[in-house]
Amino acid sequence: MLLPFKYVLGAAGMFLWRRLSWAARSELRARVPTRGRGEQNRGLEDFSARLAAGPTLQHFLRNTSPPQETHPQLAEEPEEPEPYLTSSILEEARRKVYLETYGCQMNVNDTEIAWAILQKSGYLRTQQLEEADVILLVTCSVREKAEQAIWNRLRHLTALKSKRLRSQAPLRIGILGCMAKRLREEILHKEKLVDIVAGPDAYRDLPRLLAVAETGQQAANVLLSLDETYADVLPVQTSPDATSAFVSIMRGCDNMCSYCIVPFTRGRERSRPMASILREVKVLSDQGVKEVTLLGQNVNSFRDTSEVQFRSAAAPGLSRGFSTIYKAKEGGLRFAHLLDQASRVDPEMRIRFTSPHPKDFPDEVLQLIQERHNICKQLHLPAQSGSSRILEAMRRGYTREAYLELIQHVRDSIPGVSLSSDFIAGFCGETEDDHQQTMSLLRQVRYNVGFLFAYSMRQKTRAYHRLQDDVPAEVKRRRLEELISVFREEATRANGAMVGRSQLVLVEGPSKRSAAELCGRNDGNIRVVFPDTEMEDGSGSGAVVRAQPGDYVLVKVTSASSQTLKGVLLRRTTLRESAAHR
Repeated sequence: MLLPFKYVLGAAGMFLWRRLSWAARSELRARVPTRGRGEQNRGLEDFSARLAAGPTLQHFLRNTSPPQETHPQLAEEPEEPEPYLTSSILEEARRKVYLETYGCQMNVNDTEIAWAILQKSGYLRTQQLEEADVILLVTCSVREKAEQAIWNRLRHLTALKSKRLRSQAPLRIGILGCMAKRLREEILHKEKLVDIVAGPDAYRDLPRLLAVAETGQQAANVLLSLDETYADVLPVQTSPDATSAFVSIMRGCDNMCSYCIVPFTRGRERSRPMASILREVKVLSDQGVKEVTLLGQNVNSFRDTSEVQFRSAAAPGLSRGFSTIYKAKEGGLRFAHLLDQASRVDPEMRIRFTSPHPKDFPDEVLQLIQERHNICKQLHLPAQSGSSRILEAMRRGYTREAYLELIQHVRDSIPGVSLSSDFIAGFCGETEDDHQQTMSLLRQVRYNVGFLFAYSMRQKTRAYHRLQDDVPAEVKRRRLEELISVFREEATRANGAMVGRSQLVLVEGPSKRSAAELCGRNDGNIRVVFPDTEMEDGSGSGAVVRAQPGDYVLVKVTSASSQTLKGVLLRRTTLRESAAHR
């Protein structure tokens, strides 16, 4: 009599069986005897010997995400492959992967994390879509327009997949990031356009998912984690010669603004151990990177609880007039301490951070920005609306008056600070009076940089369940156009105040519009364009040089628009020298 496979394995075997890849299961099925009872003992003994040589329970526990209390090191040595992956599977994995990024800076960083994991597993990178064996899209779900761009791209890629030659390995397509988490079922089952789906906390699982896809099955992992920060993964920069880089310091968000999908696609807030962040910043400094942006969905609520001695530290106060939907979180090293330590790694490396919430700006942070010459004097303060009534509906935790008070406090604390903001046009219940209040806020604050969008309702959000998306699409478009027009007028005036003054600029490379010009960004993160001419080398010797990417130069501004400054090149300099002559 033949026995069912689960009886041959036994309870312990089934525990491990569920954790094996499809390919490994097939191999075991082929090897494990399923004979009658007379030969059962001998078969079980043979299988027990094979099982003992395979992965143990400790192996799987060791490969789970480390808790906050641990002190993970940046991985330098390649890990040994999982024992149940055969050499033929690993050899097959050396295929070319093409990565395409949509959305925010966090997605750029996620792309670098995903590539670091795949590179370690033997994959090769290609910049040519036609060469790819695997195409992965790192996606955004913040607005419907962003998702529609992905759907359109997927239909193009599936057409490419259908034209694949039979002599070639099958093309595999994957969706990563926020859209993967939000629309898993639709992506896999309804449209059937992709082979793998991986949420923002599942990038470590990419090699396994792709191995499953190689068998012709679809594979998905969109589970959110309470502790995954990829602290031990050193991202591989997609542009090795870049002068700037992103460093993720925390993931997720607890603010639960009523319009926002982020808490549902990226999960709860959790911060990386500070030591791992500082190691990554040091590595980037050693590689010649001149500017680092600290990243997080709510970057200035950073709270590292990995150091035992700081777990009882008091929570810093909120900005005056601001509140949260959750209780104050006690303990941990806070953002001010991280910013202090990051700015000490390399005095010639500029430090930025985004995206913050206006509620988390204690005086220690503002004072540090003012005092340190290499922390950029630029703040992103997302307002979203100028109407207190709409701000309440958005659950932002502040009024128009509290926001304006914070703006004044910031400008008093950091003279000459550059400000940017986010605004949503046509949120649920927004009236013309609410819209006019937002227009007046734009005029009153006069931002240097702005990010403005029409409201797009997202499933799962509080607005989706509690509010009505009652502003017609044509009204949203008109209001957005009016907001953009006012922003540009005021930004042109704000940037115009720099005409005739010298700006410290980090050179990024040639201008996209002219090979005879260079471009870079000033301390306020405003684009600066200037002729590629010879200049003093800054040593005082009288020698002349041409500016190179990664150089700090002084540029005298001759004209300004809402988005760009234009000027003439003066000379090369350093951060410290420039700060000394302020």
